Amino acid sequence: MTALPPAFLARPIAHRGYHDAAAGRIENSRSAFAAAMDAGYGIELDVQLSRDGVAMVFHDTDLDRLTDGTGPVHDRDAATLQNIALTGGPDTLQTLPQVLRAINGTVPLLIEVKDQSGVMGDSDGRLEQATADALAGYAGPVAVMSFNPDMVDRFGRLAPGVPRGLVGAAWRQTDDPHVPVDTRARLAAIADFDTVGASFLSYDRTDLDLPFVQLRKQQGVPILCWTIRSREQETEARDLADNITFEGYAA
Repeated sequence: MTALPPAFLARPIAHRGYHDAAAGRIENSRSAFAAAMDAGYGIELDVQLSRDGVAMVFHDTDLDRLTDGTGPVHDRDAATLQNIALTGGPDTLQTLPQVLRAINGTVPLLIEVKDQSGVMGDSDGRLEQATADALAGYAGPVAVMSFNPDMVDRFGRLAPGVPRGLVGAAWRQTDDPHVPVDTRARLAAIADFDTVGASFLSYDRTDLDLPFVQLRKQQGVPILCWTIRSREQETEARDLADNITFEGYAA
């Protein structure tokens, strides 16, 4: 287990960068990351896998919501994806290596590797490998996390020196009917925390008061939370968590 650096608890973390669609700063974009660095915020971002095995900085499985493209990210090569514009702003999709070069250790960087199985099941390890390869030699404060414990475990085997954590939520059936019921129960209870070598937890802000979350906090596990969208929510969350991931206001 590699401990989460103190830098991750010292400043708020901008969810998918300090994005503002009205200002043309689309989530997970070059502009959103630049704005976060200018404001002194940490940065959270997401990675998906291209067809040719490159970690792409993008949240959704499909291109439809945020671009004029359609279909799954993994159906296109990285070179093609980099030419796809993010709707409403000046930026295109970026690879993780491109983003790492731009941030260059300026602020803490929290990377979520997105589940590739569709049901939080076994991983083929390709996205974990692409992420580990991109981070090789990166000197800034960085940590990797996922909802999928298998991906956290696989990443830890590839890059044991990078802090890793689990993302958690209550996993209600109404929100995640595609995930098997026994899997939802295991994920909600963060039952895999110790076995995957996690050193921090990022939990849904609405469920921070769950006993097993607060037990981890009492044990000294750093607790992050998502997604805070107002100063009122921030005040409430800071009573239960060590830091916040936020969007939509100035934290």
